[in-house]
Amino acid sequence: MNPTDTATKTDGRYPSAWHAAVDFFQVSGIETVFGLPDDDLVPLKALEPTDINMVLCRDQRAAAFMAAGHALRSGRTAVCVIGKGPAVANVVGGLVEARCSGAPMVVLASGTAAGARGSGSFQELDQMAMMSPVVKWAHRVDHPDRVVPAIERAFLVAANGAPGPVYLEFPADLIDLEVVRDRPWRPARAHRPTPDAPSLAASLAALRTSRRPMLVVGGGMRHRNEDGQVEQLADRLGAGIFVTATGRGSVDEDHPLFCGLSGLYAPEETHPLWAETDLVVALGSRLEETATYGGGFVGHGVQVVQVNVEPVEVSAEWGGPVVVGDGAAAVSAWLDGLGEEYGGADPEWTASVRAARREAAERVAAERRRVAELPGIHVADVLRVLDEVLPPERILVQENGLADMWSYFYPFWSCGAAADSIVPSEQTSLGFGAVAAAGVKLAAPDHAVAAFVGDGAFGKLGADLDVLVESGIGVLFLVLDNGGYGWLQAQLDAQREKAGAGHSRFRFAGDVAMTDPVTGDTRFGPHHAVVDDKTRLEKELRLAAEECAAGRVAVVRIPVRLDDVPADLTEMEGQHS
Repeated sequence: MNPTDTATKTDGRYPSAWHAAVDFFQVSGIETVFGLPDDDLVPLKALEPTDINMVLCRDQRAAAFMAAGHALRSGRTAVCVIGKGPAVANVVGGLVEARCSGAPMVVLASGTAAGARGSGSFQELDQMAMMSPVVKWAHRVDHPDRVVPAIERAFLVAANGAPGPVYLEFPADLIDLEVVRDRPWRPARAHRPTPDAPSLAASLAALRTSRRPMLVVGGGMRHRNEDGQVEQLADRLGAGIFVTATGRGSVDEDHPLFCGLSGLYAPEETHPLWAETDLVVALGSRLEETATYGGGFVGHGVQVVQVNVEPVEVSAEWGGPVVVGDGAAAVSAWLDGLGEEYGGADPEWTASVRAARREAAERVAAERRRVAELPGIHVADVLRVLDEVLPPERILVQENGLADMWSYFYPFWSCGAAADSIVPSEQTSLGFGAVAAAGVKLAAPDHAVAAFVGDGAFGKLGADLDVLVESGIGVLFLVLDNGGYGWLQAQLDAQREKAGAGHSRFRFAGDVAMTDPVTGDTRFGPHHAVVDDKTRLEKELRLAAEECAAGRVAVVRIPVRLDDVPADLTEMEGQHS
């Protein structure tokens, strides 16, 4: 259904709040929902007769990450459905990531019935207190008459201003109370406020007087540059184009004025540009620490024009004009104001930008040739081969560990006009990229999706790897295995070396292999067994216990049947069906 369509009926009656929500999903064009519902399973009953795809995750944390990935790639509000108590606690990390990365999503959760609060009810938790600090809006619906307006408001808040997550709670007593809608649904759309004339005039004046300008494009410009107007502005100004980590995919990185990431990940060849620029134009960025760290950003004497849709997103650390409003609208107004006749920057400046890009590319090409001759596989090799085997329509979903950070350094990896890159926010939640890749793939089924992750991050996917397999979500996982958390291990080793100390007794990572490549010895990895024969059960459990006693990890997998349940539980299910 087209997202702009209205309901075919001007009113409706629903057997529960969940059924009302699912009807709103259909009217809004939502095709996929992620989650792990409560054991009353009412959300699934509401979804059953629809065509909406429900990705049933094994872990609520994975559901939140997948929903965030889907939202970041699609630009549309994603939905996550969960239970109560620990289920709500499990999604906090995903909501922190979604809030920081600007991913519009709505979490619909179960909750303790109003009449049972404070009684020690099963899985009772003050969920509102937990959720309020990490979302844009948190709300509990305590009466069926408030269900319809609450659903509409949740999706409106998630999509507007700086997009982000919203939490909506349906207590258990709404499971079997009828909800009545007496008017047409009002599907939410993203409103794009136009900046006011005085701020546009002040910022345009700064652009006109600059002779050595730079553009920094942040995550707030995702889905706001489909027509390439940012690149047109760079051409008109003669400005270098940089992105923040979350801004990757917002511009064509094959553009001749694109120079990579700003701040921490800026190519060393671009550092002189940052020392010489006289104006930075930041579009849709909070100018966080990684975007402004070190030699890849300006000092405090340089003006920074900031454009953001929310005042709270504007950094107070830098002087210069502030434009509150839609970045795309601001860029369009600047192009009109500059006119075709505008001469742009100092030609020598633009030549320096192009030279910095060229020198960075030459250095990386030389490094790729060098490591290609070395024994073993290096990260640069992996990125080079990945670039060769993936089609132009590609999406790289990244983590922020040790080895996987190579992909942040342009041009070791580049996103062309048909490509995209999904990068963790400044929060860099471990496992975000590994899990979010599933949501990204569902949002872009016609693109090749590769997750570039460390083994520690990949481990966070856990049992939800089976979900991808069962659902046919074809993600290519490139797992850079250094036996743990390589970044922490590198920090520990560096600190010990600086202090002149030996190896620490603490280890975050090590050289781990499932088997020795020469001898085939499996002692390096965990003990693993699958037991599907009763005659082997005692032997395998005894062996596993002996391995554990020797300090080795053991995994014993015992397949069971779905109908292998106690008779008493079967009788209880019959009573509640």
